[in-house]
Amino acid sequence: MPVLQLELPDLSATETLGALLADGLAAGDVISLSGPLGAGKSALARAIIQAANPAETDVPSPTFTLVQTYELGNGTPLWHLDLYRIESPEDAMQLGLDDAFIDAVCLIEWPDRLKKLLPKTNLSIHLYMADGDDSSSNIRFADITAPPHWAARMTAIIAKTG
Repeated sequence: MPVLQLELPDLSATETLGALLADGLAAGDVISLSGPLGAGKSALARAIIQAANPAETDVPSPTFTLVQTYELGNGTPLWHLDLYRIESPEDAMQLGLDDAFIDAVCLIEWPDRLKKLLPKTNLSIHLYMADGDDSSSNIRFADITAPPHWAARMTAIIAKTG
């Protein structure tokens, strides 16, 4: 059951959520972004990255490169992964995810590709459109499920969005 359900009526709302999620990111944080094509996974990842490091003005989707790396203001690496083209969890792990799950912040689009290798401590965000798969609608929703160690941050996000 989601800890928080949010309506994201426009890009500005997605950027606000990204900024709230970026606050306090630390090595070992894993955020999984799931949902259908066009649901806003890349937009939310971009908002998190740009809020965590405003110097990052060009944040492409790693659809073909699989991973783009950035740096948080404190020097912690941030990995943005798009696993849509990955065929097996083992293929994804060959990217060096074992170490990244410990030493970096990981934003993972299409986390289902990792199956059982996705850390159980991930913050899960499921994005979807208001009218099924009609990506022409701008209204999106986010269902956020948080592990216990995200409790304080989730309380702050709820206070700022509710």
